[in-house]
Amino acid sequence: MTTHTEHTPEGTVVGDAAGAEGEAAASASIPGVRKRPKPGERRVQILQTLASMLEQPGAERITTAALASRLDVSEAALYRHFASKAQMFEGLIEFIEQSVFTLANQINERETAGTVQAQKILTVLLQFGEKNPGMTRVMVGDALVFENDRLLARMNQFFDRIESQLRQSLRAAAEEAGSNTPTVDANAQASVLTAFAVGRLQRYARSGFKRTPTEHLDAALQLMLG
Repeated sequence: MTTHTEHTPEGTVVGDAAGAEGEAAASASIPGVRKRPKPGERRVQILQTLASMLEQPGAERITTAALASRLDVSEAALYRHFASKAQMFEGLIEFIEQSVFTLANQINERETAGTVQAQKILTVLLQFGEKNPGMTRVMVGDALVFENDRLLARMNQFFDRIESQLRQSLRAAAEEAGSNTPTVDANAQASVLTAFAVGRLQRYARSGFKRTPTEHLDAALQLMLG
């Protein structure tokens, strides 16, 4: 069995890789820490707790006071590790970016067929969201409504990058299929697939995490990708 590296907001954790990239995405989460963390672990614990609180009903806006209370520390203790609450959310976004794009890059390296690349990238994206419901609320922007505008802009850029990767894969697939307009075809298909992924993640968050983003996924991708 091979190994892979999962990036975390604090560093990296190396562990056994799942047989498929999708299983790796499903296992990506902020690692647990000791009940009494060492100084270097407190930052990870703050992010882990924030993500956990975002999974709870009615978590429209989480205050630093509530976060500090959950951790049983003072608000001042939080600010020794993060300059602001926005920086805490940036830590979660960085984890999302590193986790998903590390897996996407692995897919592109291992798979030569553009359609297969696109299918697997969408799968790991949606499986990551399913495994990390609190961070799904960050991904779709629900948790960022009352926060700094730059956070939502960064998440929008995340999905722009997803669409760009899909576009590259699908253009290659269209060329192999002999399309006369591979760029146009790939642009349209990548846009639809990205909207599909965002919609699945939004439904998951707004259903209280009851409608999973991977529901009937293989069949749905078969309809869209052929």
